[in-house]
Amino acid sequence: MTESQNPADDVFDVSRIRDLIELMKEFDLSEVDLRQEKQRICLRRGGSATAPVFSAPPAAAVAASTPAAAPPPVSATTQAGDEPNMALIRSPMVGTFYLRSNPKSEPFVKVGDRVSKETTVCMVEAMKVFNEIPAEVSGTIVAVLVDEEDAVDFGRPLFKVDTSK
Repeated sequence: MTESQNPADDVFDVSRIRDLIELMKEFDLSEVDLRQEKQRICLRRGGSATAPVFSAPPAAAVAASTPAAAPPPVSATTQAGDEPNMALIRSPMVGTFYLRSNPKSEPFVKVGDRVSKETTVCMVEAMKVFNEIPAEVSGTIVAVLVDEEDAVDFGRPLFKVDTSK
């Protein structure tokens, strides 16, 4: 922070972050992404290791709100809808998607590549830790479903794999 910058204007001010967290809770927001000059803060709710506790909402509220799609199964791969022999490789965590280990290197995989269960298909950065993501399925990559440096949530489809090839 520069000396001329007012601490109340600082996006990283602890009291401001606490206020943002309270607003996220109040309005049931899952993510807030703020940028100030070259600084950035991204706050995300959810994805904790503990199971959330739910209470029954009033009967009128049930009809008014439709719940989001059920979370994906624990496995990082699932069948791709009604397409036989197609599987999805899903993100096992919240983070930033990388198809390469560095900007100058070749992608881990591309469309048409054959993968085994142990093949590293991408990396997801979470809290400055780069996690290599294995395919967990054997087959041929038929689609990359996210772009380089996209933010991904737990369970988001990353790749479509034809398991018959």
